[in-house]
Amino acid sequence: MLEWLAVACIVILAVFIWPGAAYFCTEIQTDADTKNDGFTHKKSDCKQDSAAFICKPSALANYLLKHCRSFSDYSPCVGWTWRASAVLQSVHEACWPYHSAVQFVRDNLQLSDEGLVALDWAVPSHQRRRRTSSHSTCPVLLIVPNSFGKITRNVLKLCETALFHGYLPVVFNRRGQNGAPLTTLKLQQFGDPSDLREAVRYIRHRQPAGRLYAVSESTGAGLLLSYLGECGSSSYVTAAVCLSPVFRCQSWFENGLWWPLQWGITLYQKTGLSRYRSVLGQIIQTKDLFSSSTLRGIEEALFCHSSTTAPPAGSSLSWDAYWEHNEPLRDVDEVAIPVLSICAKDDPIRGDAKCTVPLELFESNPHFFLLLTGRGGHCGFSTRSANTCGDVAANNSATGKRGINWSHKTMLEFFRATTDFFATEERSKQLAARRRGLGGVTGGRAFRNRSISTCKQVPACSHNIHAIYSWQRSYTR
Repeated sequence: MLEWLAVACIVILAVFIWPGAAYFCTEIQTDADTKNDGFTHKKSDCKQDSAAFICKPSALANYLLKHCRSFSDYSPCVGWTWRASAVLQSVHEACWPYHSAVQFVRDNLQLSDEGLVALDWAVPSHQRRRRTSSHSTCPVLLIVPNSFGKITRNVLKLCETALFHGYLPVVFNRRGQNGAPLTTLKLQQFGDPSDLREAVRYIRHRQPAGRLYAVSESTGAGLLLSYLGECGSSSYVTAAVCLSPVFRCQSWFENGLWWPLQWGITLYQKTGLSRYRSVLGQIIQTKDLFSSSTLRGIEEALFCHSSTTAPPAGSSLSWDAYWEHNEPLRDVDEVAIPVLSICAKDDPIRGDAKCTVPLELFESNPHFFLLLTGRGGHCGFSTRSANTCGDVAANNSATGKRGINWSHKTMLEFFRATTDFFATEERSKQLAARRRGLGGVTGGRAFRNRSISTCKQVPACSHNIHAIYSWQRSYTR
């Protein structure tokens, strides 16, 4: 009871004090931080509060700057409003209830080891037919929520936005999270993509005619980046976006969070795990698990062992060895699709951007792009627009009427631009191949004599999209 009272007092103080501090900091902000952001495209043409676009120079980067207007139109909330506070808008997006206009149809997918993960397909609440036909050509948006299983306002709004723009959203739930049954004595490690790999195969089997895009939220980026790194060009994903990702996860667990945030996330995680206390007692020391007050303590109790605790059954991983297999950026050089990360410098969950955002990755790897904003909190990115910064009372209105979150709008523009870019590159490649191999008399005659099966068009979502990336890497020109 005393802990809840202390948290309430802190929140009340933050509500009254933080907006004022944010207001005065706005006036004295300098350009010192933006000078250290690495290579940035057209930074001088952008507003002071707009996002800095950091990447390696390439044809794709130039195409994105030209066709993604949202990259340069971010205007965060400032002044005497609670949305100017990074902490308050982050807590609001994570904890405040949201009356979504979508419902979910769950698929419990049995894995190769007889474990279960849950795939929640979002459909409009007014839709009578609850399942989408497998012949649908609509693109699929795979949503990977945070690693703690919390379905936040941000995820629900992502589903609404995706449905409104013609996508088929599906939320991936790990074993034992968000009501998914735990049928094996195994929980998914932080960066183990084996379960997600089987889920993607199932999604491709169920929706073979639509492209697959992926978006992650918060610590869920660790799982998505691990999957993209391990699978490389066989990921089936056309493009991916990470919203407020946590990159260096081992140091993030070790350094910890501000204690109210640490306490809240730890309590939520232990509440979810308490359902399986008796089962988990067969493989781990549940006393150490539920007495821990830090996120590192919970992760260590579940998957590692230290000098003070007995190792879980069948596990002998130390803390450092565990992260050698689970660090999200361990196979980052194998990622073969465009990945956009949207981050804010004032993110209270991730921490200081100078220490937690690997700018060298975006400056050297042509597949990774970064939008770094001065404000936005953690998955917040509230703007000055009346639809997103005003009163949130119209929760039951349609998505089109209430407006789109800036980060979600940016995500959709990124998906569209990358798809158009590679479609143009593929057409140029095919045209060049015809001129090179079929330009002669014999070549033209051979082309006319080919069978229909040889010349038939491949599906839009086949692996041919990944062949572009190994095409002499011309997209980095």
